Amino acid sequence: MSRTFCTYNLNNLDSIRQVRRLPEDLRLALNVVGRVFPFRTNNYMVDELIDWDNAETDPIFHLNFPCREMLFPEHYDRISGMVRSGASTNLLRDAVQDIRHELNPQSVHTMDATLPAINGRKQHGIVHSYPETVLFFPAEGQMCHAHCTFCFRWLQFVGEEEDIFASTDVESLISYVSQHQEVRDILFTGGDPLFMRTDILAGYVDRILEADIPHLNAIRFGTKAITYWPYRFLTNPDADALLVLFEKIIAKGKHVAVVANINHPREISTDAAQKAIKRIRSTGAEIRAQSPLLRHINDKPEIWSALWREEVRQGVVPYYQFVVRDTGARHYFALPLVEALEIYREAYSSVSGICRTVRGPCMSTPQGKVQLIDVQELQGEKTLLLHYIQTPFADQVLRTFFAVYDEKAEWFTDLKPLRPEDASFFRNFSKQF
Repeated sequence: MSRTFCTYNLNNLDSIRQVRRLPEDLRLALNVVGRVFPFRTNNYMVDELIDWDNAETDPIFHLNFPCREMLFPEHYDRISGMVRSGASTNLLRDAVQDIRHELNPQSVHTMDATLPAINGRKQHGIVHSYPETVLFFPAEGQMCHAHCTFCFRWLQFVGEEEDIFASTDVESLISYVSQHQEVRDILFTGGDPLFMRTDILAGYVDRILEADIPHLNAIRFGTKAITYWPYRFLTNPDADALLVLFEKIIAKGKHVAVVANINHPREISTDAAQKAIKRIRSTGAEIRAQSPLLRHINDKPEIWSALWREEVRQGVVPYYQFVVRDTGARHYFALPLVEALEIYREAYSSVSGICRTVRGPCMSTPQGKVQLIDVQELQGEKTLLLHYIQTPFADQVLRTFFAVYDEKAEWFTDLKPLRPEDASFFRNFSKQF
């Protein structure tokens, strides 16, 4: 079925007939919270995925639409009071900015040390966090088909011009990767790089392929398009061209990995999503799936086991189960790390070996990707066991280290090293390559 893409945001919220049927307090919450966090959804999500008869408890509704509890009570009361009293646009904007600054918006800002220096100039929009992988943020891809309510890059969509991390300088990207033989992958990320038109994306990719970098093995694309707009791969005017681009990369001897954010089994239950997955895989590209563990969305082990089984059935590789980042509405979505570990363990233990490619619960921190692996007693004391799956320091990868047991800890910065020899694993790394 062909679909015309239609975007909904705060300006046309009332045009969604299903929203008009919601209780008044829920509609007010959309209007209030949507002023602080970016709000954007589309007609596919609204018409095909959300259970509107049970909207207040529906996980897909909560993925797309903000709710009152995503703001702290004092923040909500401040903005709702201003909305009700008809406060001026300038006053509302200032209040919203104040609240955003209190929600740790800088938590995922890229460390200066990971920005490559080319000809003595730091590259804004290119990141080299780990030896093997360079991230590229194409300027035209710093938008999404919809905005996840938990998005850790929410500042990209609500900040000032200087807050938007992006680049159009593919020549500097090529120059840098060519000079660094440890780099094996280029990851196009955002936003969503598959939001941009194929001809623009191809302009970047073609230059990389023309450069014929011998040590470059793979090009990755981080995307939510499979679940938020599967017609990107089916009936969009440039859908076929996108698949041809994947085939072209593979024909040049490079691997294509589509890294899909899939948060719930229902997202890959529709005919459109399943056809999109088949079309992508028919090019020879691989799809890997990752998602944070989210309260109100997927915080039960049976949801995860069902998700991993269905991904494998459709030929998608379960990749990461993340811990929700320490920014934005994390107080609404986050779970204690020890609870996350139990959910992961129970789900993992109930699936077959071909589902067990997934790694979790993992935290993407400035230090690297940290996995919580166990709770054990050490010298008669409960402790948390962790290791790095990825870090700038190769000698620390998969080395077990210990943290003081904390049943309330939700993020890496909530933890403390157990022993002096564990302290080095908690440093804020600043390695350059």
